[in-house]
Amino acid sequence: MLGKTRSATIHGVDAFEVEVEVFEARGDTKFSVVGLPDAAVRESKDRVLSALINSGFSIPTGHTTISLAPADMKKEGPCFDLAIAMAMLAASTHELKNADLEGWWMFGELALDGKLRPTRGVLPVALEAKRHRCRGLLVAPSKAPEAAVVKGLNVFPICELREAVDFICGRAQILPAQVDVEGLFNHERIDDAFDFSEVKGQEGVKRALEIAAAGGHNILMIGPPGTGKSMLAKRLPGILPPLTLREALETTKVHSIAGLLTHGQPLVTCRPFRTPHHTASDAGLLGGRAHPSPGEISLAHHGVLFLDELPEFKRSVLETMRQPLEEGKVTISRAAGAFTFPARFMLVAAMNPTPDGKMPIESSSSPREIQKYLSRISRPLLDRIDIHVEVPKVHFQDMAAHPDGESSESIRARVVDARNIQNQRFKDHRICRCNAQMGTRELQKHCHMTPAVLSELKNAMSQLKFSARAYDRILKVARTIADLAGSLSIEVPHLYEAVQYRTLDRQIWGD
Repeated sequence: MLGKTRSATIHGVDAFEVEVEVFEARGDTKFSVVGLPDAAVRESKDRVLSALINSGFSIPTGHTTISLAPADMKKEGPCFDLAIAMAMLAASTHELKNADLEGWWMFGELALDGKLRPTRGVLPVALEAKRHRCRGLLVAPSKAPEAAVVKGLNVFPICELREAVDFICGRAQILPAQVDVEGLFNHERIDDAFDFSEVKGQEGVKRALEIAAAGGHNILMIGPPGTGKSMLAKRLPGILPPLTLREALETTKVHSIAGLLTHGQPLVTCRPFRTPHHTASDAGLLGGRAHPSPGEISLAHHGVLFLDELPEFKRSVLETMRQPLEEGKVTISRAAGAFTFPARFMLVAAMNPTPDGKMPIESSSSPREIQKYLSRISRPLLDRIDIHVEVPKVHFQDMAAHPDGESSESIRARVVDARNIQNQRFKDHRICRCNAQMGTRELQKHCHMTPAVLSELKNAMSQLKFSARAYDRILKVARTIADLAGSLSIEVPHLYEAVQYRTLDRQIWGD
């Protein structure tokens, strides 16, 4: 007999439908799994047989073939166990003889006693199941809320194999899982432990971070140790605009596949803040390994990637970020195929100006040592960072003063207003969502300058010898500064402020 069920496999951050077919033929007891299975899938037959026996079902006695279609796509992980077990029952017993399995999707690992265990990647599977208009998705109870955030999909929490059989046969009633998605966003909390009101001094750096948050710009902070670079970076998520539902779903998909969702967390509602160590490898930052999985830049999707002590990272690792910074995605090619992961993040980097941490004028390092230290960061990568800002030493008066600076909440309000202007500006654009993502066409359309502003920009480009990429960055930052000021066009003060965020690399690096 032939039994059929539906499941899904993960490829990159997306799920693809898999038809599970089980055929039992006469002959010696034997089990074969076909359809490009990996080791975990091939081992599923042993888990499934034990689960069937311990759940009180009989097992096939002939030659059983388990096919996972399409046959040309690699299948990975233990997520097919439930679908295989149900297809086996449909093919070899009378338990599911009159049951209609058509349109039901099943996703989960079986324990040897028949209990259903949670697996990674439930949200992408739920989105794919809805696209195929399935009747319902059967998953482990702890993963049901994650799948239930997809509106219009019936998600049924299943504790064990016997319960799944009784439910499909109509002998048990299980209510679909319900999640209040709006309530999840309403309960979003910004960590009160990281507020800009506690930062003493550094008003210029706070302003630069506000501009970066308002336009989604990458930013580099340069200053001696102890000036608060890491402290300022940790407070940046507190002034970023809240995630939209679309952004939350995209971010959750990445974290779901990586297995980083905590228990009881169906949706990522706060922007990620990732801080990889400077010893991170290419695979750790970009993703990859034998079975490609998201790296740090993808886990920071729609959030912040903070690289502290930037020159300490391997230059080869930093250079691999150049393309993701431009395209907002990373593609990893392996023998099994090409895997694409999203990587639309804000890069926030911090570094010392010299090897000994002092400014060049005070440093005991030789000019050659300083140049060697700074050359660890290539010019092409530096050009992809919109804002460069110096973080000076904090004066004693600022350190002794009571921390009564502007709060993150008030800064965030201005950032949200600026982002609302950009949302309206790019409402008909599929890719561009903020000023930092503008291309040449968008720059020409939205960065209107008067002849006086254009003349000042020409002088700055000539005197400071900026590159063509720096020209684009200046316009993007100036457009964001104008948005914060509520100005329809870029004025001279906006341009001057944007230019100063590009001159620091010339002062320290030199030509």
